[in-house]
Amino acid sequence: MPFIAFLRDNARWLGGGFLLFFFSSVGQTFLISLSAGDIRREFSLSHGEFGSLYMAATLASALTLPRLGHLVDRYSARKMTLAIVPLLAVAAACMALSRHIAMLFVAIYLLRLLGQGMMTHTAFTVMARWFSAQRGRAVSLATLGLNTGEALLPLGFVALAASVGWRNSWWLAAGALLLLGLPLIASLVAVEREAQASDPVARVGLARDWTRPQVLRDPLFYLLMLAMAPPAFIGNTIFFHQVYLVELRGWSLQAFASAFTLYALMTIAFTLVSGQLIDRLSGLRLLPFYLLPLGLGLLLLGSLQASWVIFAFMAMYGMSNGFSLSLYGSLWPEIYGVKHLGAVRAVIVAVLVFASATGPGLAGLLIDAGVSYPALIVGLGGYCGLISLLMLRVTRRLKARAQQA
Repeated sequence: MPFIAFLRDNARWLGGGFLLFFFSSVGQTFLISLSAGDIRREFSLSHGEFGSLYMAATLASALTLPRLGHLVDRYSARKMTLAIVPLLAVAAACMALSRHIAMLFVAIYLLRLLGQGMMTHTAFTVMARWFSAQRGRAVSLATLGLNTGEALLPLGFVALAASVGWRNSWWLAAGALLLLGLPLIASLVAVEREAQASDPVARVGLARDWTRPQVLRDPLFYLLMLAMAPPAFIGNTIFFHQVYLVELRGWSLQAFASAFTLYALMTIAFTLVSGQLIDRLSGLRLLPFYLLPLGLGLLLLGSLQASWVIFAFMAMYGMSNGFSLSLYGSLWPEIYGVKHLGAVRAVIVAVLVFASATGPGLAGLLIDAGVSYPALIVGLGGYCGLISLLMLRVTRRLKARAQQA
């Protein structure tokens, strides 16, 4: 189907997915971390203490998510929206009201569970369910919502915090969710998409529809997670400790925040490119290569002190992240089917949320212990290279298994 015709015929569903991803930004690390300096000063927390608190809250959300994720298989996108978006607004209000460390923990827990967790989980699952032959294209277009949030919100949030204070910025986030996000998303996804006569024939999948217990018994699943976790694990680590990195290098926080725009633009470009490639080639063929730009960017960020490295890293991370978003939406149904996708993806999201939590927490503890943060960044770059080599073997095994099925 021509691209313009695809957009025209599916505008409401693509728009609903786009806005789910966009408003999930309220619970994403790249936005929460912009308040890290104010929070640490106000609550008298070290890097390691705040990182551990953030890790604990995020891990708690990861443990909760598998108990809620299957709801996407049972309820419509509209019903999920009407439940999740108001609760995410409550989480943002809790952040604004937090005066005690326990309240701060609850706020972060809810932001992570409902924003990065349930909103993105719902968006990925319904896009995979609504689209089959053009799943890569649909997911790549919908995830532009998250890219747009990454491009626009950091600079806006920093400016708001400087003008009205960090707490009032979270009040405004809560208001935006209720007054803009909720009515817009609910109206767009009110009708479930059905297969259309104009849809092309879907490519034959690799396997049957796996149940969640079957997936959890598959050893290759855990190897795949080693490859899919780095963007969440590494990206959250860098973004969460961006204030410390900026102070260490003598850069300005505004310069780092401005590089998010380049990162988002590169993510957008490579999300669109990867969506087309996945529909044409399959996600498995792209999996062994998508982490290589991120690995190179990390080596540069950890080795060089010039301020242009910020933009080089953001560009390379954007390349890998663009592929990651499309792969995340397309790879799992390609391997494990769509019938139980909500339940299966809930576990995957929980693992990724777990990874996004452990990165900042462990890095904070290592920083407090005197470990060089630049050396840690270089080590993460080496991890990307090693995992890419491992995925060459894993993808061959998956293809061989599919042929034997």
